[in-house]
Parts: sequence; C-alpha cells; structure tokens
Amino acid sequence: MKLASEFKKFIARGNVIDLAVGVVIGAAFSGIVTQLTQGVLMPLIGWFFGDIDFSNWFLLLGEIPEGYEGAIDNYEQLKEAGVAMIGYGALLTALINFLIVAMALFVLVRSVNRVTEEMQRKQAATEDSSQNPEVPTDPQLDVLKKILAELKREPATPPDPSSTSH
Repeated sequence: MKLASEFKKFIARGNVIDLAVGVVIGAAFSGIVTQLTQGVLMPLIGWFFGDIDFSNWFLLLGEIPEGYEGAIDNYEQLKEAGVAMIGYGALLTALINFLIVAMALFVLVRSVNRVTEEMQRKQAATEDSSQNPEVPTDPQLDVLKKILAELKREPATPPDPSSTSH
C-alpha cells in the first residue's frame, strides 16, 4: 500500500501534470511539424534543388530477392520486400523536423522570457515608486506592507506548553 500512496502523491504533484500536458501538446505539435515538413518544406526543397525526394535516399545492404517486381530505387517497396537497407533520407527528414521544433521552441521560450522580464521590470518600478516620498501612496497599504515584512523576518515561535494552565 505504501507504493500505491507514494505513486498517488507523485501523480498529484503539479509539475507531473504539467509534464503530461506538455507531452500531449508536444505530440500534437509533432504531427503539425511532420505535415509541415512532408507537405510543404520537403517539396519546396525538392523544387529548389531539383526534385529531391529524401524518402528514397538509402544505402542498399542486402540483395534484392528474386522475383521482386517493384522499383529498385523505391525505399518503401524494397523495405516491404525485406531488403536490408539504411534509410538515411528518413534520417535527414527527421533532422529537419527536429530543427523546426527546436526553432519553434526557441522562439516560444524567447518570447516568454521577454514577457517575464518586462513584468519583472514593471514590478520593480512599482516597488521603487512606492519607496519614493514624492509619489503619494495609500498609508494603509504602507502599514500592511510593513506588517508583512515583519512577519517574513520573524519566524513564528510555538507557545511554551509549561506556561499554560489547566
């Protein structure tokens, strides 16, 4: 039972749930990137460089079986026939997919960092203006801030049990 309760506690933690959401979004994003690569970028690269089809770039390792009737330059047909090959064209496509995902994540993280830094700058400016005597502030808010600062500085001490009477 201890293992089950530890697992339940582990799953209930917020960062595990955040990670699960990230994995689901990542899987969906991966599908978008795959379609972008196969449907848009690879045809553009092929058109620009002269009809390049990375899917059929491979290194033939084994012999083509007798009676094979498919094309000898078609990776999928040779793979179905059981020919040993290294499909480095698929690796190139996967690398392009990775670079697209990495660039998208870089742009996303960069944008989030900029927004976070701007929020921190605004917060610091607000805190600085509250310490400036020329800027009028709410006296009640100032008192509450002082109380909060005192509470943060002094650790709470538990009451002495010997001082209580029964």
